[in-house]
Amino acid sequence: MTVSLGTPDDARLEALRQEFEHEASFNLVFVVLTVGATLIASLGLLANSPGVVIGAMVVAPWILPLQAMAFEILRGRLPMFLRALRTLLLGVVICVLLAMGVGHLVAFPSFGSEVMNRTSPNLLDLGVALVAGAVAMFAKLRKDAISALAGLAIAVALVPPMCVVGILLASSYWAQAYGALLLFTTNLLGIMVGAMAALATLERVYRRRLFHSRLGLTSVALTALLVIPLGTSFFRLVDRYRLETKAQQLETVIEQQLRSSTITLGADPAIDMVGISIDWQKNPPLIRAQVRVTDPALPTSAQVAAVQDFINRNQAPLRFRLVVQRSAVDLIGPETAPNPPELEVLPPPALPPLPAGQPAEE
Repeated sequence: MTVSLGTPDDARLEALRQEFEHEASFNLVFVVLTVGATLIASLGLLANSPGVVIGAMVVAPWILPLQAMAFEILRGRLPMFLRALRTLLLGVVICVLLAMGVGHLVAFPSFGSEVMNRTSPNLLDLGVALVAGAVAMFAKLRKDAISALAGLAIAVALVPPMCVVGILLASSYWAQAYGALLLFTTNLLGIMVGAMAALATLERVYRRRLFHSRLGLTSVALTALLVIPLGTSFFRLVDRYRLETKAQQLETVIEQQLRSSTITLGADPAIDMVGISIDWQKNPPLIRAQVRVTDPALPTSAQVAAVQDFINRNQAPLRFRLVVQRSAVDLIGPETAPNPPELEVLPPPALPPLPAGQPAEE
């Protein structure tokens, strides 16, 4: 069926309504896909495998009733909206219970990045959900853009966050489970509001209903309320990245200064500095310098203290504590030369004496 945009064609909108009515149904296909997506996502999350989790995103059918909810909000048909909402909520219950079961069976004491990265959503996640919801509705109205749906399912996921909720609840990670639930809520409302905005933009018959629908205004208001926790998380993330960048830059500067301006860690042939690291959790911050030495007595405590004073003079008002972690190495070579005497490279010839009256270069 070819759908044209911007034409209030009753037959076309009726066909679209029938499609959404079918997609809002809680049937065997929805259950099987939900169970499959949940198991795939849960196992992929526990295995910390991004590829497996992406596969679960493609299988998950939840965006279909969510689009139906957006459509029925603009149509003002509460029964069909409640039907789609019931389908989605039943899918959520199935997902959480299955994920909790998997979490209890595996009982991992800690989790990888695929789980923990879904516990701290921010404004960027809301932006992705809004755009994905709008593009998903566009793809629904334009059948020649249907291939984008798989990519949209990957871009903004609904099943993996709820799997994370179930897995974390099984291990009593309450605060992290709340974060994953916030991510799911962000994706759900973002997709629905984005879909409503796209539908109202592309279909003139629904344009006025967007701001006259109580459900629509409620959805927009709830999405706006999410800006508070998501904005707090976003600015906290920005501050953390800014501090990490400054810390890395300062670490690089200190290492360069130690190599170029100190004898102990820069010019002593018996000491080879591998690198430094700074522990900012200590007070004062602790600099660990890793060195390889051919003399196990070097560097001495006095030398380390002198280098520490050098660092603190250059980085004032910051104060650091320096410790040196040294590893003794032995330089071992063969007892015989690699070449016979006649092939040995001769030493460079001595420079000829300068003519009388010309000073030598320093």
